[in-house]
Amino acid sequence: MPLIRSDGQRIAEAWTEVDDPDSLPDGQPTVLPLELWEQARARLTGRNAALGVRLRNDQPVERIADDLHRLDAVVLEFPAFKDGRAYSQARVLRERYGFRGEIRATGDVLQDQAIFLVRCGFDAFEVDDKTAEAWAAALQRISVVYQPAADGSVPAPWRRHRRQAAE
Repeated sequence: MPLIRSDGQRIAEAWTEVDDPDSLPDGQPTVLPLELWEQARARLTGRNAALGVRLRNDQPVERIADDLHRLDAVVLEFPAFKDGRAYSQARVLRERYGFRGEIRATGDVLQDQAIFLVRCGFDAFEVDDKTAEAWAAALQRISVVYQPAADGSVPAPWRRHRRQAAE
């Protein structure tokens, strides 16, 4: 499955997902489901490789809030495109907890939602082969924003005020 960054670039998958904490690949970035992370947290603290946690959209991010300094990625699941709880999870991770690692969208995400996902704090997307090019184009479609959001883009009115103040 192709992986697209928020800037529209296709990137190689660096993460391995595991369902058993005893089968962690040595020295490789690894993503664990939340339940496994909670079971193996103490054992994994000194691990010398990047770690990520996968959350379903019905699992509150507060369950990993105290661990975010140890995590390099959070994978958020969209079981259906019309279920937007993962948008809220991403915003909470970025805005409330200041998480700076990768937030990845996986599951039933649509290219029409690409910009909204970025605005909420997502920076990588698992997409299918047929839509990868369309995703890259969709991520380039909007370059000016009007409201502040989790992506840190400066809204157009603020830029205008800054420019006027500098003159």
